[in-house]
This record gives sequence, C-alpha cells and structure tokens, in this order.
Amino acid sequence: MINILLNGCSGKMGTTISSLCKNYPNLKIAAGVDKFISKSDYPVYSNIFDCKEVIDVILDFSRPDSLDSILEYSKEKNLPIVLCTTGYTSEQLSKIEQYSKVIPVFRSANMSLGVNIVNNILKKVSALLYKDYDIEIVEKHHNQKVDSPSGTALLLANTIKAAIPEKTDYVYGREGSGKRQHSDIGIHAVRGGSIVGEHDIIFAGQGETIEIKHSAMSRDVFAVGALKACEYMGGKPIGFYSMDNVLENSI
Repeated sequence: MINILLNGCSGKMGTTISSLCKNYPNLKIAAGVDKFISKSDYPVYSNIFDCKEVIDVILDFSRPDSLDSILEYSKEKNLPIVLCTTGYTSEQLSKIEQYSKVIPVFRSANMSLGVNIVNNILKKVSALLYKDYDIEIVEKHHNQKVDSPSGTALLLANTIKAAIPEKTDYVYGREGSGKRQHSDIGIHAVRGGSIVGEHDIIFAGQGETIEIKHSAMSRDVFAVGALKACEYMGGKPIGFYSMDNVLENSI
C-alpha cells in the first residue's frame, strides 16, 4: 500500500483525486493539506509540517506559492514528490531541478496520459513538418484558470521548439499589422465558462492543414494520471521523473 499526502486536497482536483483513489487498491490518501479545512475521510492539516501520518508519496495539486514548504517537507522526510501544479516561475522550476538531486521529484505540466502521448508525437513530426507548415497552438480553459498560456501549451511548444534545428520564436497572440514570420510558433489562450482543457496544434501548409488535438472531457483524466504517477514514484531513488517514465512503465 502506498500512502499519499495530498496537498490541495480541498480544491476541485483534490476532491476528484480523493474520489478516484478508491478505485486503486494499492493507493490510499492517508492525509491532506489545504488552507481550507473541509470534512474528509482522512485528516486534513493547514500546515504540511503538522502531518503525523506515515506517508510514502507527496502529491501536490495546488498553487505555486506552496512549493517551498512541500519541497522542504519532502527533503526533511526523504519522500518522493509528485508535482502536478502549473504556473511555476523560472526560478521555481530551477529550484525543483535542484531538489531532484537530493529527493525523487516527479513533475509534469499535464497529467493526462493522452496529452503526453500527443507530446511524444510532436517530438517525432515537428522537424519533418516545419519546412512546409506554419505552426500555431491554441489552448482553451475555464474562466477560473490563473496562468496563461497554460503549462500544457508551453510544454507542447517547448517540445516543438526543441525538435526543430532552426531558430524559432514564440508569438503570444497577435495584434497590429505585419505578416507572420515562418519562424513564429504562435501560442494563443482562450478563457471562458467551464472548459476543462483543450489543446490544438495546427500545422498549416499550402493547400492542407494538419491538426493534432486533445480535449479533456472531465478532470478525471488528470486525476488518473496523478494517481498513476504516485504508483510509479513509490520507492523511487533520487532523481527527476516525468510522465514519459510513467508511459514507458505502462508499455
């Protein structure tokens, strides 16, 4: 049995994870952490350092401002950590990388297995298509999402950029006058209503367009990915891990 400490347990994703975890006989939410204390099947603390339960993995689905306390607790207790939060600054990403040298750290900008499969496809096709196609990314999310563009859009864009040998530049939205440069990788964010998450990668050529699209119908897909990551990270040695490791382990 892998005992999970769920940070952000009272949020929308936290409650979804708590519900779906019951479908995994080898996983258990042993305790939760949230500034909003809600009624739960497990103890919930406002401060992670107050947790008294035996924990095997820390799962974080909260906000970037909780990163420091999670990393310090993980280091103090020598526990693997699964980071599912998005919107980290470059300084925070650097800090996560530093901590992966002393504790097992898993981080992914998107916990959906489907999104990560799309990301692997982009690694293979982006350089092949770049010469004859313009590349644009359009992402859509609900009106409560705080970061823009989404962490997933940046994940996909970074994958495309890394796969193309030539120099490319990100263009966030467009305004004013002027032709599109072929070296542009357009990134566009739409916010509205209750859209769970949509990402459309467009390769627009002369006379044809190729689109690779992923749509999340519910938050369940992210919760399933997070729980699979917890399964994978149980007992892992020091290092940095991603959803690619989970996918490789599933094949």
